[in-house]
Amino acid sequence: MAKRRRNSSVVESRTKATKKVKISSTPNASIEEGASGSYSNSAIAMMPPGQSVPASKQEQALAIKIARAMLSGPRHITKDATVAEMRADGRLIILRQGTNHWICFPGDENQIGNPPMCADPMGLQWIMDLKAKKPQPTNMAPGLIYMLCGATQHSNTDPFDTTSTPIPIGPHWMIIWPFDAKNAGLPNTVRDAGAWVMFDGTPYAYLHICGTPWSGNVYNEMNPGDQIPIWTMVYGLQS
Repeated sequence: MAKRRRNSSVVESRTKATKKVKISSTPNASIEEGASGSYSNSAIAMMPPGQSVPASKQEQALAIKIARAMLSGPRHITKDATVAEMRADGRLIILRQGTNHWICFPGDENQIGNPPMCADPMGLQWIMDLKAKKPQPTNMAPGLIYMLCGATQHSNTDPFDTTSTPIPIGPHWMIIWPFDAKNAGLPNTVRDAGAWVMFDGTPYAYLHICGTPWSGNVYNEMNPGDQIPIWTMVYGLQS
């Protein structure tokens, strides 16, 4: 893994990253029909049980955007996260103010490379740098980004490609730090399961992991009598 200069304080760097982001509190809740797909409005945006459907189209559009954003990451993170939209000039339009340091985005299913996602401060800084087409990202510590609704993008090798044939990618999460595929013994090609280094060999290289961190049965080390280890590396219940 390549080394990048770190700040003396990760907390300080996170604070600086957050301060760089321009924020507006005026939401723009325009509504569009949207395309079909695994993260389309019809597929993932549903009102929580027991909650009435908003009356106006603007309120409905806002509710759908918030619902999409909250499904992009782990529920225990997204329920308290700030929900925002990102404008072309880098400003964040706050749709819902949160109480933790995560920011989730509803994305736009009609745009390639704009999926629902949830980022911590270092992940957000990386996103902002990429959108600004900076020569290299400026996050001074590893970041995390969740895209658990799946995504589309133009390239696995060029972070600034906006013209190539779109690539569909399933639910995944990302460790934002300059991984090197060869040195790490990892692939650098797109796959529908497992991990690879995306944008390998560029300053924007990072570890891309398909699936979720919670997949599979859990082995309860504190109470192993409830389960039996199966030597196929699959865990099952004790009969």
